[in-house]
Amino acid sequence: IFYFRRKKWNFFIENRMDLLSTPLVGFLVAALCVSCTNAVFVTVDANAEMCFHDTVVASTKMGLTFEVSEGGFLDIDVKLVGPDGKEIYAGVRETNGKYAFSAPMDGVYTYCFSNKMSTMTPKTVLFNMDIGDHTAKKEDDNHNQLEEMVAQLSTALMSVKHEQDYMEVRERIHRMINDNTNSRVAWWAFFEDFLLICMTLGQVYYLKRFFEVRRVV
Repeated sequence: IFYFRRKKWNFFIENRMDLLSTPLVGFLVAALCVSCTNAVFVTVDANAEMCFHDTVVASTKMGLTFEVSEGGFLDIDVKLVGPDGKEIYAGVRETNGKYAFSAPMDGVYTYCFSNKMSTMTPKTVLFNMDIGDHTAKKEDDNHNQLEEMVAQLSTALMSVKHEQDYMEVRERIHRMINDNTNSRVAWWAFFEDFLLICMTLGQVYYLKRFFEVRRVV
């Protein structure tokens, strides 16, 4: 029995090593590693604009996701420009947003965050640009159902990670709002106590003077 289990285990290990050594699995693992992108925090100064560039080929899937985490009314101007200089997407005073598209041509794509509407308040923006695979058909065209499932899983995992990043940003924004509200409530309560003490002392002094017996010498 022990020999049979050991032989079965060795057979399982050999099959697993053969599976991991196939080019398909290597390609899928590499695709998953490439898909793990991290969000970036940038601070856009007042009356300033910050731009970023990515060079892609035609039919490449691109997705811009952003959210303003700090500064003023939490709004920013967003602009996405193609290689031909035409605006692909433009947003005015947006707090957050998502925009996905397929690159129509080869070249450099520029996306900018503008804070020119503000004169003194900088804005902190969390964003990421997801660049996927181009959708053009390959010559060998050996895509199978497993590759499609892994690609969908990779996209879903990337979406979950981005949602976690933005939920963290929203949680920080709400915590700042709560802290600010609690601080104002505490100061207002202190002011009310101070005012109440002053009114109490004033009433005591007034009543004392009112019932004071004045003697004329």
